[in-house]
Amino acid sequence: MTITARLQGRRRALGLGLALGLLSAAPFAAATAAAESDYPNRAIKLVVPFTAGGSSDLQARLLADRLGKLYGQPVVVDNRPGAGGHIGGKAVADAPADGYTLLLGSIGLHATYGVFPKLNYNPATDLKVVTVLAEMPHVVVANPGVPASNLRELTALARSKPNALNFGSAGVGSSVHMMGELYKQVADAPITHVPYKGSAAALSDLVAGQIQLMFENPPTLLSYLQAGKLKALAVTGKTRLPVLPNVPTAAESGYPAFVATSWTTVAAGAKVPDAILDKLNADIRRIEQSPEFRKSLEEQGMTPVANSREEAARFIATEKARWDKVIRDGHVTVE
Repeated sequence: MTITARLQGRRRALGLGLALGLLSAAPFAAATAAAESDYPNRAIKLVVPFTAGGSSDLQARLLADRLGKLYGQPVVVDNRPGAGGHIGGKAVADAPADGYTLLLGSIGLHATYGVFPKLNYNPATDLKVVTVLAEMPHVVVANPGVPASNLRELTALARSKPNALNFGSAGVGSSVHMMGELYKQVADAPITHVPYKGSAAALSDLVAGQIQLMFENPPTLLSYLQAGKLKALAVTGKTRLPVLPNVPTAAESGYPAFVATSWTTVAAGAKVPDAILDKLNADIRRIEQSPEFRKSLEEQGMTPVANSREEAARFIATEKARWDKVIRDGHVTVE
């Protein structure tokens, strides 16, 4: 056989193989496109990586209700607490890439995971953010027995009794934890962190006097403050909260560097098709335009966001850089 004949034979074989490959891929591509256009046609699971009763849980249930009504399919909230939210985050990253398992994310999942140097997944590459759902300041709250009525008095008390004041959090790396770390750094206030598996348990101990402080989200605090079981010393936002008009901001209290918010997201596994993520983004933004939904968030001290996927990615990158510095400066780590 001549060289020319051999080349012609190879070209025919290559062409046949390519054609067969295209034929075999066609049904798969068609099935994938059909699944995306038919989404959702069954129940969706919304994983909350913290215990029930916290602000993330509250937002998840508000969203699940509206999203379920929009889709005509159940949206089930699944609480999976632990490891600063990363048990839930890993579960979503490992779920089938079909858009039926979503995550109610937080700064702990997207911006402060540097406190865990040995995570068994990478949130930056294993998760994709659909949108930033809401943003909120935190409230510095104390047990009524703590002899401080504002941030300046709290700082003086902490310095007079180094590490005697304990602050609870929803877990290492959670927004509740990181707000406390930020306060420690900007105020040079030696206080001790006590992590819990969720805010609900920490709040119970705070009311009981087992710990003295928390830097908590507004939604889970309002009933305690209204009942006089806790007292508010400051809020960390740029302006006062309408639901707590008499509580000064950290900046008003003399700590302008202690201005920060936490935020929540809706996220999915990184391999979920963009078409599904885009649909979710559009539908969640539509829900957040509802005056009823916005009012439900605002009454809890939250500001609706609902940005585009690109805007969400830029926002999270900026926030991660900020909190990475807090983690480095505070030598915050979990072995």
